[in-house]
Amino acid sequence: MSSSTQLYGQLFGFLRQYCRAQDLRHLKALAWMVSALLCSGQLSLPAWEPYVPSRATQAQSVERRWRRWLGNARVRVSHLYLPLMMAALSGWSHHRLYLALDTTVLWDRYCMIHLSVVCCGRAVPLLWRVLEHGSATVAFEAYQPLLRKARWLLRQHPDVMLLADRGFANHELMRWLQASRWHYCLRLPCDVILHGASKYPSIVGSLYPPLGEARLYRQVRLWADGAYRCNLVVATVKGAKQSWAVVTDELPSLQTLWQYALRFRVEELFLDSKSGAFELEDSRLRCEAALERLYLVAALAVLYATAQGMSVQIAGLRQQVDPHWRRGISYLKIGLRWLKGVVHKG
Repeated sequence: MSSSTQLYGQLFGFLRQYCRAQDLRHLKALAWMVSALLCSGQLSLPAWEPYVPSRATQAQSVERRWRRWLGNARVRVSHLYLPLMMAALSGWSHHRLYLALDTTVLWDRYCMIHLSVVCCGRAVPLLWRVLEHGSATVAFEAYQPLLRKARWLLRQHPDVMLLADRGFANHELMRWLQASRWHYCLRLPCDVILHGASKYPSIVGSLYPPLGEARLYRQVRLWADGAYRCNLVVATVKGAKQSWAVVTDELPSLQTLWQYALRFRVEELFLDSKSGAFELEDSRLRCEAALERLYLVAALAVLYATAQGMSVQIAGLRQQVDPHWRRGISYLKIGLRWLKGVVHKG
């Protein structure tokens, strides 16, 4: 048995534990795609051909197999991915869950909305949606279905915090957060109007402190109508290009800034997906539904490799793939290096 076939067998067993596939062939094809992605490091259909045994004599035949799978409406992303993700989160009910909401743009044509769980030094995808939209700024109605679904999925988790950048700070999201009872850390644009203790309103940009300092405000009201009351932390952080203004429903402190900074883990996930570990932009797909299914392959690879990296760390084998004296790379990278070592070294 070749190493790639052995990796496929492990992945198929991993997927079959929880996934609810309408057709077992869908699950087998998915396991081969994830295996080929881990071996090749590319979300590119032609790049997977050398890693998949097949009776086909032409590479185009193998690629057509993947394209049929990506275009198959019976392949339900939520049925294949969410059972595995929820199983991974089942032991976290006594810990706070940090969810990062963000967007990324592909080829200046498609916008991918991500809702990810921050853990293990990276963000692991939870829910995503692809729109034909050439901007990273989207309306609340575009990501509200993701939030609603996440709230239902995480209904057994009592402590959830949403992290989002300034492009998501709006009346609709604040109203939704207050109704959901989730905690939140949201960054505000510099031109947002605030109402505080003074007689006259001010804008966020006028409150920024000098470099290396932070200021804490309680019970400020947002926007011209002052409709939403929350706490505010403004800071000029060393190493950051711009000052931060972060609102939260919890007591303002320096911990607020630390929690908001966890959001940047999702940008590392985008980097891994688009041009780092998996090179999503090499896929050349131009269809929202197909891109969502293709990202399922990447999400499963991230989840499986992260779990593998944690297992390597727990087993005391990290230094076989990480040259640092202490852990210097994420669990995702540890898992990817370990799996590639299994494929190439046996």
